[in-house]
Amino acid sequence: MEGVKIRGVVINKIQGFYYVKSEEQVYECKLRGILKRKDDKQNCVVGDIVEISEDNAIIKVEKRKNLVERPLVANIDYLVIQFAGKDPAIDYERLNILILRSFYYKITPIVVINKIDLLTNEEIEDVKKNLKFLNKLNIKYFLVSEKANIGIDDLKAYIKDKITAFGGPSGVGKSSIINLLQSAKKLETGETSKKLKRGKHTTKDTNLLPLKDGGYIIDTPGFSSIELPEIKNVQELIELFPEFKVEESCKFNNCLHLNEPNCAIKNLVEQGVISQTRYEFYKRIYEKLKNERWNKYE
Repeated sequence: MEGVKIRGVVINKIQGFYYVKSEEQVYECKLRGILKRKDDKQNCVVGDIVEISEDNAIIKVEKRKNLVERPLVANIDYLVIQFAGKDPAIDYERLNILILRSFYYKITPIVVINKIDLLTNEEIEDVKKNLKFLNKLNIKYFLVSEKANIGIDDLKAYIKDKITAFGGPSGVGKSSIINLLQSAKKLETGETSKKLKRGKHTTKDTNLLPLKDGGYIIDTPGFSSIELPEIKNVQELIELFPEFKVEESCKFNNCLHLNEPNCAIKNLVEQGVISQTRYEFYKRIYEKLKNERWNKYE
């Protein structure tokens, strides 16, 4: 007769040991059977939903909803893309790259703008205006202040019971906000360098930190990368722009939405239906990928 099997989530991996949380208990586990024999680092990763035996062996890894290779982690629900309203100022190019990466890995992005206590009402309205394009992408955004405790409860409620990663530049208060959301450990926070206008890197390893109200936060610097993902061709790039999925048809089936006549996307940009800023971003990414990657395969 088979023993009782336990289902849980891998919250950490250290030197071949996997730490699996099931309900309120954490089990130290090793891989067993084919999972071990393959000698593949992707066999079992942080974020995996697994089944363990009575003797703490991982015997099954459930199908993943997504897998990010750097950092190596699975089953992420949300990527919080965090910036500061001021000190440092919002880098909208970087914001769009992180949104692109999020869509590529099939993770739902959320935008968080911290330090709004440093902004005037007029500056807050400018931020809202600049973030208006997110509505077209169905991306939720939060204006918060960890110091003044503004908007934190709303963010906490939104990511409840989910696995959430944080990304964004240094110095925007990611560790401070994570500390407000979880109670497993206090993350070291880096002060923003006034001279360099950026913060010190403070996060090192990948693990899941339990949220106070349910769910987990992934604490790792890897999600702040602005390296473009392995987009294979222009069609795959177009798929990463949800606002390009429109009822209108272009004249050509293989339209690149660049110089072709009667392009539905260009027409919608001219009409203000699709953000001009987003369209210009698409063109820059297309040129970059075409020149640096795709031409190599032609």
